[in-house]
Amino acid sequence: VPPEPAEGNIEYKLKLLDPTPSRFIHLVTQMKWRLREGQGEAIYEIGVEDKGTLAGLSQSDLQLSLDTLQRMARHLGASTTVLRQCAVESEESTGEEHYVAEVLVRRMPDDHQVLPLRVAVLGGEAAGKSTLLGVLTRGERDNGRGSARLNLLRHRHEVTSGHTSSVSHEILGFDGDGEVVNYVAQTAEDFCERASKLISFVDLAGHQKYQKTTVCGLTCSQPDFVLLVVSAVQGIVGMTREHLGLTMALGVPLFVVVTKMDACSDAVCQRTTQQICRLLKLPGCSRKTLLVSSEQEAVQAATSFTTGRLTPIFTVSCVTGGNLDLLKRFLNLLPTQSTIEEQQKLEQEHAEFQVDETYHLSGVGTVVGGILVRGIIRVGDEVLLGPDEQGEFRRVLVASLQRNRLPCRMLRAGQVATLGLPGIERTELRRGSVLVSRSMAPVLACQEFEANIYPLSQPEGIQCNRQVTVHLGAIMQNATITEMSTERLSMGKCCRVRFRFIHQLEFVLIGRRLLLRAGRCKGMGEVVSIMDISPPHCLNPHRSRRHRIVSC
Repeated sequence: VPPEPAEGNIEYKLKLLDPTPSRFIHLVTQMKWRLREGQGEAIYEIGVEDKGTLAGLSQSDLQLSLDTLQRMARHLGASTTVLRQCAVESEESTGEEHYVAEVLVRRMPDDHQVLPLRVAVLGGEAAGKSTLLGVLTRGERDNGRGSARLNLLRHRHEVTSGHTSSVSHEILGFDGDGEVVNYVAQTAEDFCERASKLISFVDLAGHQKYQKTTVCGLTCSQPDFVLLVVSAVQGIVGMTREHLGLTMALGVPLFVVVTKMDACSDAVCQRTTQQICRLLKLPGCSRKTLLVSSEQEAVQAATSFTTGRLTPIFTVSCVTGGNLDLLKRFLNLLPTQSTIEEQQKLEQEHAEFQVDETYHLSGVGTVVGGILVRGIIRVGDEVLLGPDEQGEFRRVLVASLQRNRLPCRMLRAGQVATLGLPGIERTELRRGSVLVSRSMAPVLACQEFEANIYPLSQPEGIQCNRQVTVHLGAIMQNATITEMSTERLSMGKCCRVRFRFIHQLEFVLIGRRLLLRAGRCKGMGEVVSIMDISPPHCLNPHRSRRHRIVSC
């Protein structure tokens, strides 16, 4: 294996045999640091030297080392789970077998603020996305006619047609031993008390006519991973390729789940997995694939998932439950995408909450749902809401917060939540609105911006004076292309394009990634400058004037 990394949450230990009290304290301090690096999770490789040599231990020494590791974890309020154990060849010719073990150490954060991993669920229509999530989060198998998905659907027409048309969210929780807490927790309070790891699924539509909703949900949720669902019966369809292209454009790690294994023969299943492997190896993807068929392969896929270009492939059945345990094992071991330093840096920035949905609840008033991109928001904070149709911002009070269906006092960067905003009419809000810190005043809205654009398909659709749909975080608005650095755009070439929003000003920051659509034409890019700048004005207690900014 590679040498032990100096940073991160992976620690190599040759042996842990009866350490002295001072040595034990040193080992506990080291574990605490590794847990901090992994935001509550650490991987210990027992029987492995620092340079990566698999030396191995005898069965008795390995058990003593595991007992010591468990004592270290208990000292920190953590739990240990042996992920895998295997025999290795030893340089010592004693005739006794030597073993190495991989152990997961997990601890609940001191403030119980577990950062969920966000997983966007993509795939063509009738692939079984909602059914798969229903089986994973409810623990009950499907009857073959979609019974498992009924609790996930939000509208009557979705139940009738069988097609998801909106964005829905589901949570899967694991305790310290890797067991799913959804199946035993009776209340939301019990769920949050038991769970030490959360997977937040974003179920997106697969039908072609709901593609706008899917793209918007994908950019709004800012997922850590993408789960691409493929039906073994249908194989790869047009929307599968479409969603795969979006995933590659956003640079999000991907894993594939092939469903409906019970509805086809082994030959059909094998043909579908071969099609997926060929597709993922084409230029533009260039992925290594791993067909997961054992628990050891599931552990291997999870631990090496984000370090390379590996794409695990799972074959499951929601009717028989086949291989679902392997998928749960993989999800339980998914690593975090950001380091603790990156998380702390985000929390130190000005708060920015992107509004994705709006509600009105009797007794509460107007409620907004979305994701806190950066900073920290607390109950009682006064923030700025906007921009409205005139590009103005106004002060509002955050009266309440809810995460995972429970009230909370504070929201950290990367968390999804709903905020109660009394005194605000729902008509004043829309998808794409933002809540930002008052310390950012004078606040910022723009009409025009420039971005470096790379075409993903049909590059001839990107032309001057043409209208396109821009997806930029929670923003989804039509814009006109006013200028281009080149007259003709071709695949693989970058072009600087100036956009002008058609309907109203938006909150845009330099460095933000965007997607654009115009019929069959699609492109991606990054904002490089903000145009149409006007001098700032002072903020009055209720409204702000229009402000624009080049950078933040």
